[in-house]
Amino acid sequence: MDKKVKKTSDIEVKVGLNEANLPVKIEWRAADNPDLKEFQECKAMMLGFFAKESLETMKMDLWTTEMQVNEMDRFMFQSLRAMADTYFRATKNSELASDMQKFVQYFGEQTKILVKDSGKGA
Repeated sequence: MDKKVKKTSDIEVKVGLNEANLPVKIEWRAADNPDLKEFQECKAMMLGFFAKESLETMKMDLWTTEMQVNEMDRFMFQSLRAMADTYFRATKNSELASDMQKFVQYFGEQTKILVKDSGKGA
């Protein structure tokens, strides 16, 4: 695979802060995506980078002051589900990915995003 950079793409994030330096508005856009030419507003974001040299993860988690607990539960549920899918696509480790999905299921049930399966047949 050729590692030479052929083009670059910019992703912009704007964070509006109140007088206490708390996020009150988060907007983002991706320059190459025709559907995202305008800034899109969101209530939360998680951004992670894995450093090439130190092999450490650097992350930035932000949410606006209007983010409700039930919205954070849903955001975390969807993020955890996506991370389990990403892990499987990257590693093909189905056993560990399945264990991660089991936790996602548990998390969804505990936060009432999912209805708990009683295990009883219909």
